[in-house]
Amino acid sequence: MDVGADEFEQSLPLLQELVLGADFLGLDIEFTGLRSNLSRPQQISLFDLPSEWYLKTRQSVQQFTICQIGLSVFSSIEGESSKYVAHSCNFFLFPTTFGILDSEFSFQASSVQFLNRYGFDYNKFLKKGIPYMNEEQEKTIKHSILTGNWRVCSSLHKDQIKVVIDEVTRWLDLAEEGDWMTLPDIAGFQAFEVQLVLRKALPDIWTMLRDHGVIVKKVSKQHRWYLENTSCDRESCWKEKTLLSARGFSVFFQMLVKAQKPLVGHNMMMDLLHLHEKFFRPLPESYDEFKLNIHNLFPILIDTKNVTKDIWKELNFPRVSSLSELHDILNSDLNPTKDSGPVIIHASKCEKYVETKYPHEAAYDAFLCGSVFLRVAHLLLWRVHGSVPVPEPSFPLYLDVLAPYVNQVNLIRAGVPKINFSGPDYPSIRPPILILSVRRWRGVSEQQVYREFQNLCKFDVRRLTQSQFLLLTNRFKDARSVLKEYRGHPTLRVSLYRYWRHSPNINCLLQVCGVVTTWALVAFLLGRPHP
Repeated sequence: MDVGADEFEQSLPLLQELVLGADFLGLDIEFTGLRSNLSRPQQISLFDLPSEWYLKTRQSVQQFTICQIGLSVFSSIEGESSKYVAHSCNFFLFPTTFGILDSEFSFQASSVQFLNRYGFDYNKFLKKGIPYMNEEQEKTIKHSILTGNWRVCSSLHKDQIKVVIDEVTRWLDLAEEGDWMTLPDIAGFQAFEVQLVLRKALPDIWTMLRDHGVIVKKVSKQHRWYLENTSCDRESCWKEKTLLSARGFSVFFQMLVKAQKPLVGHNMMMDLLHLHEKFFRPLPESYDEFKLNIHNLFPILIDTKNVTKDIWKELNFPRVSSLSELHDILNSDLNPTKDSGPVIIHASKCEKYVETKYPHEAAYDAFLCGSVFLRVAHLLLWRVHGSVPVPEPSFPLYLDVLAPYVNQVNLIRAGVPKINFSGPDYPSIRPPILILSVRRWRGVSEQQVYREFQNLCKFDVRRLTQSQFLLLTNRFKDARSVLKEYRGHPTLRVSLYRYWRHSPNINCLLQVCGVVTTWALVAFLLGRPHP
């Protein structure tokens, strides 16, 4: 089910009911870009500590925006704990433009091409996107609306508002008191903004929002005063409605936070960064503060990428490269619990995914996340019990068996493979760092070193000294392969990096200590009394 700005407010009560009755939520987000083309020192690498990775990625999150959020709400059927119904929704989003609030964001060509290849509807994103804002933006807009200290800043909105005011002014010249006119095809947040402008500009009209548009009625000044002070549509109440409409998807985000339901994603780190930045608060500079905020917002996170990466090899499943392939294998005969696992039914109005695949459509991927979560949990439950009959599966049992993976979110290209949102991060289990010592290759750069090894395997490269480079890969066999291949090489010597032996800081300290010791010894010898 696709939800845009026109349908969103009417859908909110049903969405709230679904979320409150859910066992868990599947989530997927599509963006206008992933990573900005930063200079080499600012690019993420396997050398990065989690805090360094966070600060680098934070810049990209601030540059791009969300174009679509997919949510799949999974609820077990009463009396049938192994059956789940999934309500899957696509929400097209577009940043709120109101008064001084006029967000800037970038598009990345590769991301646009990628989404376009999979049929993403950019018209719905640009024309029908649901507005949203974070808490800081909301405070600014709320103050402007409630104090009346606001103005239309967008050139496009100014032109549209001018046309509307001209049309209503021409009508007013000929209208009698009590006459009314309709401004058609104005809905959602735009309707509130138009009414706000008209009421402020014209003292002898009153406006009302109806299904078919905005109604403008000519009234006397006395009647206008009466309506402003006694109507259920009086100004203070109406300004609150305007703010509610301007907040848009952020209203639903707060519902999700209050519901405290388990949130399931796949490689969901970027999703969490954008949720924080776009709906909660601007991302803090402190990595630890970010972790704490996310944990308070969503106390139970499950990343299916982290879970399957950990258990896939043990299960002897073939290697996969996408969420869709993961889902297909778990629903194939390769899965020994395929026929005994949970049954998932698509809700009415969400049945487009029953027979047809829609990869990289956010709601479809959110559904796949939830489906993979249930099937992996059932598989682990079956393994735990072995030959003992598996108890009647239920969602609490699934959560129990996945307890070691809760709040562990996969991290791409960093010094650690995952982030722990409910405690300290785990130490790195990456292969050891290698050190490359270069002879007879003057002026060699990091890029040249990278190209030297790229046919054999891929390393992240970092310069240590003028003639030494650190090499790091996330595959142990690549590290072993390079050590073997370059043993005895005439110009490139590769060995294991030892901090106490190779660190320039330690070498400098040892040299200083050596000089100090030498001078102390000389001073001692020179200062000794002669017999």
